[in-house]
Amino acid sequence: MSKRHDAIFDDVLKDLSAPAASDKAGARFLKRSNALAESGEREEKVLRWVDPAICVMWTRHNRAYDLLNEDNCRDLIDSLKAQGQQEFPAIVRKLPAGQGAEYEVICGARRHFAISWLRANNYAQFRYLVEVRDLTDEEAFRLADIENRDRADLSDYERARDYLQALDIYYGGKQKTMAARLEVSEAWLSRYLHLARLPQPILDAWPRLTEIKELHARSVRPLLQDAEEKVLAEARAIAAEQARARAGQGAHVPVPRVLARLKEAAHGAAPAAEKQVQGPLAVERRGKKIRLEFPDTLSEADLRAALDHFLAEHFRQ
Repeated sequence: MSKRHDAIFDDVLKDLSAPAASDKAGARFLKRSNALAESGEREEKVLRWVDPAICVMWTRHNRAYDLLNEDNCRDLIDSLKAQGQQEFPAIVRKLPAGQGAEYEVICGARRHFAISWLRANNYAQFRYLVEVRDLTDEEAFRLADIENRDRADLSDYERARDYLQALDIYYGGKQKTMAARLEVSEAWLSRYLHLARLPQPILDAWPRLTEIKELHARSVRPLLQDAEEKVLAEARAIAAEQARARAGQGAHVPVPRVLARLKEAAHGAAPAAEKQVQGPLAVERRGKKIRLEFPDTLSEADLRAALDHFLAEHFRQ
């Protein structure tokens, strides 16, 4: 983890008090010490093994839990089976009595899914390792963000959607304030916000939401500015094809083809290539570009003669 990430963790957690330990039947407690940098005091933290069924996802969790499945959690499931237990605790908050669950998960959705899957598939001995924290919503948001920022298994769109919601909820719509709190540049944050603001037909045109990248949003944004109605119409047509593919009727439209079709909708199809043969040269014209091909066995003298002839014809036009 980078020094910047460490600094954000310190800022989020520096004023938190240690949760009191409680004695519950069947509960197992693990303790770890954390040296507080500024005061030099030590804080005892209690980790608990719990049934994942008593935990629910925080409504502002930055990972879309419904997108988790056995396939995209397979690496974690296999790792847990190999280790025999969960090594790194999830971070949770205690819920008020009467909520139907005891804890809400701030960080650790994949761990929650993997442990739940294992318990439901003949590994009932697995339990969910959690660390209970007392966090404000804004602190919880920043902590979840920094834990997942560099993880490839969190999609750009999940991250972007989380940022857009947090912008209004925690920072009053002030992008500069949010960027400062997250310790990122405004430009970096802005790119993710643009992704989250893409119209729904564009999002539906991708094979899966998890496949749409921040880079794709940068490509699509000028297309919408140039020809919004045409681009959205084509996006709806692609989305219909993707929906049929999800229903088992045909193949998905791959991402490169999605982008190509949206560009064609905005600017028209690229001009077809015109091919001519001029002696040993094959001349291909596409729009304002010309491509020349010649056999690698052509002698230098013959190549020079062919190029001289091509240039004379070209500039005579």
